[in-house]
Formats: sequence, C-alpha cells, structure tokens
Amino acid sequence: MADCVFCKIRDGQIPSLKIYEDDRAFCIMDINPLNAGHCLVITKKHGATIWESDGDDLSAAMRATKRVATAIREALVPDGLNVLQANGPAAFQSVPHFHLHLIPRWKDDGKGFDWTLVPGDKIQIAQTGEKLRAALGTSR
Repeated sequence: MADCVFCKIRDGQIPSLKIYEDDRAFCIMDINPLNAGHCLVITKKHGATIWESDGDDLSAAMRATKRVATAIREALVPDGLNVLQANGPAAFQSVPHFHLHLIPRWKDDGKGFDWTLVPGDKIQIAQTGEKLRAALGTSR
C-alpha cells in the first residue's frame, strides 16, 4: 500500500529501530511506548486487519511474537506482558496494517487496559455462542 506507514517502514522509506525480521514478519520498537520495551510485530504483507490478512502471515506474526516476548522476558524481566491487537477504528486500530503490540508490564506501573468485570446475561452469552458455533461449523 502506497500510503501505509508500516509498508513504508518495511520498505526502508521511513526509519525505524528494527529488532527482529524473518520472511513474513518484522518487529520494531514503538516510537510512542506505553512502557520501556513496547514494540510492534508487523506482517510484511499488507493486510489491514486480521480479516484481510493471510493465515500463514498471521502464524508467522505469532511465531515472531513468541520469540520477541521471550527476549523481552529475558532482557527486561517484566512482571507481565500485554499482547494487544486491534481491528478497525471501533477497536482503536490506529494504523490499518495488521500488527501486534508487545507491552512489558510491571506491578504498579500505573498503566491501564483494565476494565470492571460485569457479569453478562447468560442467555445472551449462550445465544451468541451458538451463533459463533454455527459460523464455525462446530458443535458442542
């Protein structure tokens, strides 16, 4: 994509601090980090969201995520790690190219992503589950 910032980074048109690369994915440091070590795993082939992305590219992105997450654990020794992936504006996806955020977390780091747990309607949950099973072609 001509106007995609991640495609431009992939192609070397925009500078980045690349920390990992293979045939299908690469990882760069986030220039607006939530915490030290915040990085992005990005598919090389452009796909705006998970829905448009190739399954093999998504698998490669997850393998890269595992490799980088292991490096984060060894190098930075965080108490935890958020892996965040958003699809579409309603989900707050800021760059329309599939990517995963790897965000090291430390106890009491003052950062969010938490929400109040509110019990759902069990009937609605079951009905939604049935719709998803039907779409997947699976049964109980």
